[in-house]
Amino acid sequence: MKRIVLTLVFLNSLLAFAQTDIALKDSLAKMVIWDQKVAGFQPEHKIDDPKRKQFQDSVFTSHYGRLQKILSDQGYPGFDLVGKQGSRDFWLLVQHLDKWPDFQQKVLDEMKKQVLKKNASSGDYAYLTDRVRLNTSRNQLYGTQVSYNTDSCQAFPRPTENLESLNKRRKEVGLDSIEEYLNKMSELHFRMNKDNYENRGIKGPKLYVLENKKTSLIKR
Repeated sequence: MKRIVLTLVFLNSLLAFAQTDIALKDSLAKMVIWDQKVAGFQPEHKIDDPKRKQFQDSVFTSHYGRLQKILSDQGYPGFDLVGKQGSRDFWLLVQHLDKWPDFQQKVLDEMKKQVLKKNASSGDYAYLTDRVRLNTSRNQLYGTQVSYNTDSCQAFPRPTENLESLNKRRKEVGLDSIEEYLNKMSELHFRMNKDNYENRGIKGPKLYVLENKKTSLIKR
């Protein structure tokens, strides 16, 4: 009996692997490498050429065309098609296509179908929701997109609906509290701009107080 069960588990694993589109998964991973280079999120990959913006636009435009075809052919690539990392790679690439908010909205609509089936990340869906809303002149829902008070190195959410219930909405999609998130973003921002801040006498980011997880953001 044990042998039969183990055989079935093995066959199911093989079937799941066979259904994964390895070529698409690998293609998305390669696109992300270029995305991160031109987006400048990895300092060692920054491009300092004066024509960097032009090059960035050309990469994003190329990705836009390829992602359009993937969405048309496959719908939103969920965990079952490209694995968790592949699905996240597709989402990340779409996040940076701010020049095409209509396409981002199409992706969001398709992504929602997969999220409801637990075949895509609800947290990533929240980030893209905020991106689309801001790109179409609406307030965000989850506070994921931030700006910084550069006098204190403190992150704060860009225009957001109803701050009083913000943490409730974030919890529903699996995100940590807004205060915890903003503190992480503030710390990251300080590390990335440490020399600049220290030259101005700022030794660290200003953080929000976390008191029993109660919202202190509104009283900022």
